[in-house]
Amino acid sequence: MIDTHCHLTFPDYEGAIDRTLAHAGEHGVTGAITISTTTRDCLEALAIAERYDNVWCSSGVHPLYSDKEPHDWETILRVASSPRCVAWGELGLDNHYDRPPKDVQMRVLEHQLSMIEDALPEIDLPIEVHCRKAFDELIPVFRRTALDPARFVFHCFTGTPDNMRLLLDFGAWVSFTGVLTYKNAPEVREAAGLVPLDRVMFETDAPFLSPEPYRSVRPNEPRYSIETAKFFAKLRGLDWDECLAQINANTERFFGIRVPAAAAG
Repeated sequence: MIDTHCHLTFPDYEGAIDRTLAHAGEHGVTGAITISTTTRDCLEALAIAERYDNVWCSSGVHPLYSDKEPHDWETILRVASSPRCVAWGELGLDNHYDRPPKDVQMRVLEHQLSMIEDALPEIDLPIEVHCRKAFDELIPVFRRTALDPARFVFHCFTGTPDNMRLLLDFGAWVSFTGVLTYKNAPEVREAAGLVPLDRVMFETDAPFLSPEPYRSVRPNEPRYSIETAKFFAKLRGLDWDECLAQINANTERFFGIRVPAAAAG
C-alpha cells in the first residue's frame, strides 16, 4: 500500500528521505504522496516526486497557511500540470485555531476552487481536503461548485459520526490517520464503522499523529500508515488481505496511479 498523505518537505525529513522511504518499503508501504501546504513548498514536493519513482505530490495552499501571502498561483498551476502531481490541495477550512482569520481562509479556499474549475478539463485531479471542525461550513462551499463530489477526499478524519454522514451524503471519500487508533478517539472509530469500503484510504499525515502502539515516535513516518489500515481491518472484522486489496484498488482509482509492488527479498 502507499501512504496517501504525508509531508516529506517538512524539516523532520531533511537529509532522511532515502532512509524514510526504505524503512517504509521494509514494512510494506511501497510509496507515498507528499502533500503541499504553500505555493513555495509545492515546488519542493514536486522535486521530491521527480526524484523518486514511488513518490507523488499535490499542489495547493493549506488553510493554516492562507495568510502567507502573496500566493503564487501560477506556481500552483505549473506544479499541478506535472505528471508527478496527482491531487490539488490540501485545501479547506480549519476552525481549531483563531488564526488565520476565517475570511482569509475562505478567500483563499474559494480562489483555489475557482482555479480548479477553470483548469478543467486540461488538469483533472482529485482534491485533498483539510477539514477541522468545519464540516457544516465547508461542504456547502463545495456544493456550490461544479466539481464532482467523488473527487474530494477528507483527509485525517477526526470528526463525529454525524460529520461522517455529512461527507458521505455529499459523496466524498475519507482517509484515516493514526488518530483512529487512539483510545481518546471513540467517536472517530464509531464514524469509521459507517464508511463504505470502496471510499476509504489511509495515511500518516507525517510527521504528525503516529498511530498506536508507536504514538510516542517522532517524527511519524510513511511506514506507519499500514498500522492504521490494519487497525481499521480489525475494527471492521475484515480479512486483512482482502482489505488491503480494496485499499489499493481505492487508491489507484482515486489518484490514477499504480501502487508499487513490494520489493522481492
